[in-house]
Amino acid sequence: MQIKRPYALFLGDAPDQLAAKTAGGIAEWRADWCVGQVRLPDCKADLGITDLSVEAAAKAGAKTLVVGVANRGGVIGGAWLDTILKAIDLGMDIAAGLHQRLADVPEIKAAADARGLQLFDVRHPAQAFAVAAGKRRPGKRLLAVGTDCSVGKMYTALSLEKEMKARGMKADFRATGQTGIFIAGSGVSIDAVVADFISGAVEWLSPANDADHWDVVEGQGSLFHASYAGVSLGLIHGSQPDALVLCHDPVRDHMRGLPDYRLPDIESCMELNLIHARHVNPRAKFVGICLNTSAMSAEAAAEMKDSLSDIFDLPCVDPLKDGVGPVVDRLADL
Repeated sequence: MQIKRPYALFLGDAPDQLAAKTAGGIAEWRADWCVGQVRLPDCKADLGITDLSVEAAAKAGAKTLVVGVANRGGVIGGAWLDTILKAIDLGMDIAAGLHQRLADVPEIKAAADARGLQLFDVRHPAQAFAVAAGKRRPGKRLLAVGTDCSVGKMYTALSLEKEMKARGMKADFRATGQTGIFIAGSGVSIDAVVADFISGAVEWLSPANDADHWDVVEGQGSLFHASYAGVSLGLIHGSQPDALVLCHDPVRDHMRGLPDYRLPDIESCMELNLIHARHVNPRAKFVGICLNTSAMSAEAAAEMKDSLSDIFDLPCVDPLKDGVGPVVDRLADL
């Protein structure tokens, strides 16, 4: 899928900032793709960008209304329908990453079909994928992996792509989740791909390329997470990474959603990821460690980064506070 831009970000009746985290990620990483935010009167979230009515968003040139808010159950909120239908009437495509498909709402599908417009349900891949071939292909690939879910793999990958492009390197962020797809404008929501085809979907997402081109692949889950390890393994096998970056939340004491499972230590996590990465690419290696230190004092964060860097002989940074320059420096050896 290739989503048209610029976007109008629809926050609906979001009860808080967290409910609009998808829109928030888009606004942070692709501000130049966004004409503004469209909110209902009782919306409690605010991205700090221009407030527009849906009519004003259309006049500003928006090509797609992105539903950047999630509610309980991931359904199309009844209060949202009028705004979505108005956007279609004004000529906009609609995109959402909810569990409920836009195309399954009769009024939305009928309106889009009548205007010849597209509905993008980014959580649900529209194409079929082949079983992975497992063959090496030209180009280079970097995969962000983690000790757990939601430890900054997407932000790390985007930070790496930004730094690499700033240096004039050939690099593309390859999105594997719904928020990442909106940020990239295309991609595959890997957690919605049938298990046998996950690795094949990643091969399709990061195809053969120039020898000096880097695909920076967004990671998902963790090999240590009892719920999502299958997706993580499929990403490793499909991307055949040349480089890996480990992402970690230092203040978390158990796996997200699994209080009986403690986080793995960093050494064990790196070892297991390398075992699987080297199964498909014997030259795979770690090039850095990225931490989310937002809940740590500056002193504690600095001490941990220095310690991990010494132990593993790798750059250790917080991508949002320190940048990822030292990690990108390591790619020159690959």
